[in-house]
Order: sequence, then C-alpha cells, then structure tokens
Amino acid sequence: MKQLLLSALAIFAINLCIAQPGNNQQENGNQIMASKPVNPTTTSIKTPDKIWGQLFTDVQLSMALGDNKSFTDAVPKLSPETILKKYKKANLTVKDTLLIKQFVLKNFKVPVSPTASPLQDKKASLKEHLEELWPTLVRKSDRVEANSSLLPLPKAYIVPGGRFREIYYWDSYFTMLGLATSNRYDLIENMLDNFKYLIDTYGHIPNGNRSYYLGRSQPPYFALMVQLLHHKKGNRIYKKYWQAMQTEYNWWMDGSEKITIGKPHRRVVKLSDGSTLNRYFDDVKAPRQESYLQDVETAKAYRGKDNMAYTHLRAGAESGWDFSSRWFADTATIATIETTNIIPVDLNCLLYAYENILSEAAMANGLQPNAKVYQQKAAKRKAAILSHCWSNDKQYFFDYNFKSKQLTNRWSLAGIMPLFVKIATNEQAGLVKQVVEQRFMKEGGVVTTPYHTGQQWDAPNGWAPLQYLTVKGLEEYGFHAAAKTIADKWMAVNETVYAYTGKMLEKYNVENTHLPGGGGEYPTQDGFGWSNGVYLKFYSMYK
Repeated sequence: MKQLLLSALAIFAINLCIAQPGNNQQENGNQIMASKPVNPTTTSIKTPDKIWGQLFTDVQLSMALGDNKSFTDAVPKLSPETILKKYKKANLTVKDTLLIKQFVLKNFKVPVSPTASPLQDKKASLKEHLEELWPTLVRKSDRVEANSSLLPLPKAYIVPGGRFREIYYWDSYFTMLGLATSNRYDLIENMLDNFKYLIDTYGHIPNGNRSYYLGRSQPPYFALMVQLLHHKKGNRIYKKYWQAMQTEYNWWMDGSEKITIGKPHRRVVKLSDGSTLNRYFDDVKAPRQESYLQDVETAKAYRGKDNMAYTHLRAGAESGWDFSSRWFADTATIATIETTNIIPVDLNCLLYAYENILSEAAMANGLQPNAKVYQQKAAKRKAAILSHCWSNDKQYFFDYNFKSKQLTNRWSLAGIMPLFVKIATNEQAGLVKQVVEQRFMKEGGVVTTPYHTGQQWDAPNGWAPLQYLTVKGLEEYGFHAAAKTIADKWMAVNETVYAYTGKMLEKYNVENTHLPGGGGEYPTQDGFGWSNGVYLKFYSMYK
C-alpha cells in the first residue's frame, strides 16, 4: 500500500512540475480551446545524458552494452550521486569498454529484450496464434522508478516488441487495426487514454513514453485512432477525446499564425503562395540518446554547412522513416540528410485527415462554428498538397523541398497517402496505381523506396504500415484486384518467415522473400506489434 501511495505521489509530482494551464485561441472569430504547447526542453525532467554526464558519454561512445538504447533504458540501483562518485573513483576512459560494461551491469538494472513465444499449437493458424499473442506484448500500468527514463502511463498498453519496450506513437495505430479485428477494444481505449494522458501532461504525444523522446513526436495518427474507436462506440468517443485532439493538433501547428514566408517555425512552413504546410522537426539540438554514437559519427561526416545535422537526424526519427533516401539530398548517403527542408506529402495528408476528424468531432460536440473552421483548414491544406506535391511529369506524388522550391522527385510509398485520405483525383489515383505496380510491387508486397542505400526504410525492405496504407489507398479508389494482390503477397511472406523462424518481424525483405530484411541502426526486431496488427487486418479483409 505504501509503495502504491508513493507511486501515485510521484506521478502527481511529475504532472505538477511540467503541466501548463490551457489558454483560449481565437481562430476566425470562433473560440477553439487549446492547451499551450509545452516545450520539453524547458521542463524539469532530466534525461539520461543530464543525469549521468561523462558516464553516459563513455558508455554510449564505447558501445559498452552493444546497443545505445540499453543504457538509456537502464534503471540505477543506487542514487546518481553514489554511482557517479564510484565511476569517478574507477577512473575509466571510453577505451575501457569491458570495464565500463562491468561497472554498468553492477550498478544498473539493464533491460533484456523479451522474445515472443513461438507457435506452440502446430495445428493453429498464424491468425489464431497472433490473437493469442497479444498478452505477450501487453504492459500493465507503469510503476514509477527513480531516475528511470520511462514516462509512466496509467493504463495497460501494447509495445512493439524486442528493444522497443515502451509504447510508440504511430506503431500503435497499426497495432490497433489488429486489436479491433480481435475485438480488443478495451486495449484500444486504454491506449487512447494513455495518449490523452501524454497530451495533457506534456502538450503532445512523444515518439515513445521515454524522457529522451520528449523533443519529438511521430506521424500524427491520434485522430485516426480516435476515429477507429468511434466507429465502434459512437460519439461518446469524440466527446471524450475532443480536447486532447485539439491540443495535439495545435502543437503541430504552433507558430502558424505568426510565421512569414521563408522563416519556418518548429513544424510549420509558409510557402510563397501563402499556404501553410508542415514538416518534421525536433526541439532538441543534440545526438539522439538512444542512437548516440551513430549520430555523433553522422555529424562528423555531415556535408552541410548549417550546423543542422542533429536536427535533421531527429526530424527523420520523428517521421518514423529513420532513415530513408527521402531525406537525403543526394538520395544515397545520410551525410546529406536535409529532413527539415522537406515538406512531407504523407505528414500533410495525415494532418488533412486530422482536420476533417476534428470537424466531425466538433459536430458531435454541438460546435458547428468549430466544425466549419476545421473544414476550411482541411480545404486549404488539400489545395496546397495538390498544388505542391503532385508531379505532372512523373505522374506521382512527391515530397516538396521548400528551400529549393521544387519537388524532391525521390520515389517513395509516401506518395500513396493522398489516396489513403482521398484527396487525389480519380485520374491521379489511376496514375499512382500504375506507378505502384511498376516501381514498388515486388515478390513480397510493396517496397518502401526503389533505392538500395543500406538504410532500413529503403529497398529491399517492406514495412507493415506502408503495406496497409497502400492497400487501403488503392481500395478507396476501387482498385480491389491490385490491393488484394499486395495484401496476399504480404501475408504470404509473413507466413513463410514465421514457418521458418517462429517469429513475426518488424520488417521484411520483399524483393527476395528468402532473405531477411536488414539495414538500419540495429538488428531486425521480433514481436512485432504492427506486423501482427496489419496481418490480422488483411486477414479480415481478404481471407
């Protein structure tokens, strides 16, 4: 009982330190309630690098634990003061890799990545196995631990699996698709309550519920998650999450009322025609703590002269596509990364969907003037996307570089998003379908990009969320046969790999289904939340 009381008091103290009072914004004469965006760099939460100083730097640069994320997630057994005194006395340097590892293992509880249980009942189908697998990926409400990087959540949630031991923002939408087919709406609502808690507490949904993720978010799927549950439970859901949706949307749009052409602010950019669109960003200018060594090395090789390497890297992580040729000026090497110069077509399509869902939710709350405001915002965004992201020459949707004032012309499955949110014309949709079939459709589904760069969000890899977005986008325009072909190919590679390994994976090689997916900053992970979710969704759609 005493421990529960202390945990509750700790959560209250965290909230008291960082929560900020809401304010009212006036938009076009209509009152729209909004919480003031919280700048996480000004909160009182200390991240691992601030707590552990030189010890942190030495552990990460020496790769003493093999994966930089291991130390950021470790929990100290003693107070920071005691551990830092002991480390100073040990007089170790970054070259003492083995001794540093021994020191950490002695003084910290270092997490071990759990693995999903292989199929026990050989007669059970993969679908049946995945439905039984949800409890393996469920984490109960978090317990507060001193000096842990975990931001404790009040309710149960699904983790992706492997090294990803916390909730992840955009992963959760695709996981929820599978939860819905398994009729686990209780878990969906728990996860939405947790996201609402994060918004109420920090002003936005971080990349994941870790202190070192507070500087950034991920693709804004919260409104689509709310809409998913709304389909099951009705307007009660729009009323419950109305304020949280507005708060998060305003966080993404922070600065939109005061920016001028050529001077972006955080995640908003005003273009020369006066339209406002969004980009990915991060409020912290430092190496990502969970990928510290990789970022330090990339910064050394960075070819830009603007001192923006860490900002571009962190923005790429906010996109969820970390990393991809989409963000590279030369389409090939991470040393040319330029993420914050780019207006991503998929991000702006998501915010278009967000604006429409906010309009629906406003109507459900009896707020017709607010509904009209969001309809107007959506209409303006749609026009801007169609104007700036469509290529008549290549007959496909691309990202837009607002610095060079031209399309990036880098092929990627992000170009399917205008179909997913239904803003493409019928003619455009037909042309996009042809491109998808000719450039992206492979043996195991659709490849993320056609470029072989060694990055995990490039060829030969395919990822569950992009399979679903592509299939759903094609279905929205009546291309049922093409959509089903992609879904069938993807389910087949899931089933084949599972038969050989007993695992569902984070990503797959879709160009050669006999080889594993690869690339990136860490080994391919198993579990895996969004792969499970999309497989179950496709099964319900086509099998």
